[in-house]
Amino acid sequence: MHKEFLMGNAAIARGAMAAGLNRVAGYTGTPSTEVLETAARCRQDALYVEWSVNEKAALELGAGAAYCAARTMVTMKQVGLNVASDPLMSLAYIGVKGGMVILVADDPGPISSQTEQDTRHFASFSKLPCFDPSSVQEAYDMIQDAFAYSEQYRTPVLFRPTTRVCHGYASIEVKDPEECEVHAPEGFVRDPSKWVIFPRLSYQAHLSIEKRNTELSGVFSEYAHNLVIPETAPDCRRGIATHGISYTYTMEALSGRQAPRVMKVSTPFPFPEQAALRFLEGLDEVLCIEELDPVIERELTYLCGKHHLPTRILGKLTGHVRAAGENSCASAAADIAAFMGWEAPAGTETAPPPPLPVRPPVLCAGCPHRASFFAVKEAMKGKKSVFCGDIGCYTLGNAMPLDMVDTCLCMGAGVNITQGIGRIEPDTHCFAFVGDSTFFASAITGAVNAVYNQADMTLVVFDNSTTAMTGHQPHPGTGRTMMGEVVEKVSIEAVLRGVGVTAVETADPLQLQEAVECVRRVDAQPGVKAIIFKSPCAVLIKSGKPVSIDPAKCTQCKRCIRSLGCPGLVLRDGRVAIEQSLCTGCGLCAQVCPFTAIGGDDHAE
Repeated sequence: MHKEFLMGNAAIARGAMAAGLNRVAGYTGTPSTEVLETAARCRQDALYVEWSVNEKAALELGAGAAYCAARTMVTMKQVGLNVASDPLMSLAYIGVKGGMVILVADDPGPISSQTEQDTRHFASFSKLPCFDPSSVQEAYDMIQDAFAYSEQYRTPVLFRPTTRVCHGYASIEVKDPEECEVHAPEGFVRDPSKWVIFPRLSYQAHLSIEKRNTELSGVFSEYAHNLVIPETAPDCRRGIATHGISYTYTMEALSGRQAPRVMKVSTPFPFPEQAALRFLEGLDEVLCIEELDPVIERELTYLCGKHHLPTRILGKLTGHVRAAGENSCASAAADIAAFMGWEAPAGTETAPPPPLPVRPPVLCAGCPHRASFFAVKEAMKGKKSVFCGDIGCYTLGNAMPLDMVDTCLCMGAGVNITQGIGRIEPDTHCFAFVGDSTFFASAITGAVNAVYNQADMTLVVFDNSTTAMTGHQPHPGTGRTMMGEVVEKVSIEAVLRGVGVTAVETADPLQLQEAVECVRRVDAQPGVKAIIFKSPCAVLIKSGKPVSIDPAKCTQCKRCIRSLGCPGLVLRDGRVAIEQSLCTGCGLCAQVCPFTAIGGDDHAE
């Protein structure tokens, strides 16, 4: 063993590799992304790594590998599990041969997600074991336990870190290379009675699952990471039940005090019932501190009823802990102090920081999405239109002054929402905006649905040749894989034509007038039509020479600022100026200026 300073996600990947990982597949999404990226960066030749087109594809690939007795991991964030839930539920009945860990990173806050959903519910819903680490070291250790339990019980297991574990750093003990396991898959053995799901087999599997989970509840009651820490306060009849990063906050709040009894739940499903009963014995009240939902609180309340215990269970359901949002050291300390009757913790006295500038989320300077939105906006002036957005950088098109995203639900939904609106308001010009990565992940079926059901809509694909929002990962349109292979690019235009979209045009959004004319021309056609605005992400290309403003021509009309909202356009002493450190030289503002006051080297600000 030796020590390394690792991010939680890197520790998870390294722990999985120490367990003999053979295959890992996933789909990008904060806070889980770095797990797969670490595996790709540190992999040995025997490890296959891929970014799949979506979470469903990743989970099904993982299942196939696990059928071959390979050790496989699938990575995603909490909303990605919604996409993968179809194969997940059936795979819970089929089971696996090799260890299979489904890593689902939850995002309390939420910090970068549409929802605050709690994956522990998916564990009980799918009847799959779930591991919930509380620190970087535990994440490294428990992922190895997860593979062992998965293989022993021939079931996929869920591994559920949260943002502060995923993105926290710590110096941890990791195995030396010679201590890591090497796992050799035996290959697929045909057995239709095992691998082909039928109702009768599912009934028998359900009985086996319930029996297994009852057994696991007892096994997990003795699991080393499910802790019951005795009270140090004399005659204390109170306890705290917690888990994950909230356990770390709890122990920090109790440090140096005579403390109540504490239970750390590292396997929320199957719930460690016998360990919980030992914890509850002799307690009058228990405070549950958890993220996100009252999972532990409900389990303890149920056990008190089942075993006729007098213990009062407090938490989110009783209003003693905040019902939403992530916990913190401060919130845990305040909740514990109120529960224990201690004096409320004093805030840390520090000098007030200087005021920060107002910086709302905004598309980068030079982002081609800004030009795409503006082209559609110009083309649709005076027309009744609706603009359905999607998940990605281009969600920021909703901000002023662009104001070009009317709806945003989940990945790929905009294509179908557009069709729904069009059926109710057929006189509306309906547009759906989607990025190139999301197109491959979940928008293709929406395009097929539109063609099949003869919708009247315009699909606009923002093709910047990357998955920009989550860190510029490759996708089928980039011609690169996570294994470093150069492959044939999947053509978005060919896909659209292949599913029956006959009117497909590709345009450069930074050629503004041509882009506007393209939108007008395509929109005027009946049925399903598509525009592919193709221009690389500004972060990935070398910036051009910044433009400048000719003060002799500039009338200070500020149309460039009011129309585009580019962070490279600023006001200095009340006058429009170009922030040279931000400008990429894309030239969009020069095309918007009605007085040709913005240009190249011949201008001086």
